[in-house]
Amino acid sequence: MKVEIWSDIACPWCYIGKRRFEQAAAQFEHGKDIEVSWHSFELQPDAPQVREESLVTALSRSKGMKPEQAAAMVAHVAEVGRGDGLTLDFDRVRGANTFLAHQLIHLAAAEGLQDAAKERLLRAYFTEGATVSDLETLVRLAGEIGLDPDRARSALDKGEFADAVRADEREARQLGVRGVPFFVIDRRYAISGAQPAEAFVGALRKAWSESHEAPAEGTAEGAACSADGCDVPS
Repeated sequence: MKVEIWSDIACPWCYIGKRRFEQAAAQFEHGKDIEVSWHSFELQPDAPQVREESLVTALSRSKGMKPEQAAAMVAHVAEVGRGDGLTLDFDRVRGANTFLAHQLIHLAAAEGLQDAAKERLLRAYFTEGATVSDLETLVRLAGEIGLDPDRARSALDKGEFADAVRADEREARQLGVRGVPFFVIDRRYAISGAQPAEAFVGALRKAWSESHEAPAEGTAEGAACSADGCDVPS
């Protein structure tokens, strides 16, 4: 069973969705037969290399809301993350362009370390306040997951996997993906957003049992991030 996941690094619901999907895979009877493939999706491809303003300030400006409202939204997402065992330290988050980081994930995929790279980058961004657009930071993180730092520096410096990132994003547009995380099971079933683990388990079981039947209609939806911002469900 193949599960393809489109997501961005600068997306809290992608981090939450990753953890919930992992919980679901652990509960699923055939979890060991799941092959996960991560695909690139930039929520803001035109984002600067580093955004100097705080996340709350940026959110307040982009959404046209008061700073205290933006702070409350961020705090709520952080609380949801804690419920899934994650530390989302939005005070430390440094907004950045994620194009180079996505290239690192593709390099890691070529070395069988894609999931490790995805996890490390999410933690670096949301928990440690790392600048994921910085080449030296990415080289350091690459070394931490077992990649050759010199190989990572060369690949990122040359843009060796830039086309792979763009190909992922073209495919996302063809599939009609507008927000992330977005999960596709065996190219038959789609799940949009950070659904509860139970919803993922149900979808996995359905896909497994109906693998030779016609694709189900419709898409399950949950909290997600898009170019317009991240959902903050009540």
